[in-house]
Amino acid sequence: MFSSLLRGSTIALRTASARSALRPVAAISRTSLVSPLRAYSTGLNRDDISARVIDVVKAFDKTTASAQVTADTHFAKDLGLDSLDTVELLVAIEEEFDVEIPDKVADEIKSVAEAVQYIASNPEAN
Repeated sequence: MFSSLLRGSTIALRTASARSALRPVAAISRTSLVSPLRAYSTGLNRDDISARVIDVVKAFDKTTASAQVTADTHFAKDLGLDSLDTVELLVAIEEEFDVEIPDKVADEIKSVAEAVQYIASNPEAN
């Protein structure tokens, strides 16, 4: 019963592959020859980045003055975060923007404004 179906499908596959093998080069569509390009446009403006960073800081459970977070807020001075808390906060910011902050850069980020500056300068931030 199934042998006739299988025989018919293998014949169809052979003829289809033979047709595609005999196509002239000019018949190949141009789209199949184009390699994909990666665009580096974040589509984020500084205000959106700032608002999202502030939201992450406010949602961080170890902040003491979450209602008063602004773009000028310093992590240690204004929020009372120690170095480990700052690292955890930066990890949360990395997850929010789907980006990795290198350790050397993360050591230099001490405020909301500096985090916003880094995210705005990173072309892979989402």
